[in-house]
Amino acid sequence: MKAVKLAAVACVVALPVGAGAKPPLREVKEIDDSLYYIAIANEISEYCPTISGRRLKAIGVMWGLRSKANQLGYSDAEIRAYVESDAEKARMRAKGEAYLAQNGVSYDDTETFCALGRREIERNSAIGVYLRAN
Repeated sequence: MKAVKLAAVACVVALPVGAGAKPPLREVKEIDDSLYYIAIANEISEYCPTISGRRLKAIGVMWGLRSKANQLGYSDAEIRAYVESDAEKARMRAKGEAYLAQNGVSYDDTETFCALGRREIERNSAIGVYLRAN
């Protein structure tokens, strides 16, 4: 019985140490993926004249992501550093451009952005929910 109590106390004491070791925000899938979907939707709405972005929805989700990150123990400064990081912006851009290319999008043809946007809207995908056909 003493061994069980000792193990329980050790777990409780160790918990705050383990809780303090946070992964980089890029590794928090819910946050990173949501920002990625918003970025793709924004790119589509910027290049396709017949599709607009649901900016208020995106802003609301971003505030929720900030709150979630705060709940996970990330400070506003850590969140800001992640969002404003040139390396993270480049990583997100490369990931987004790969997705666009895989889906037949060309920066030389705005209709390809529109076609992808319409497909995303029709599927009500994680990207499509941030888009609206004009």
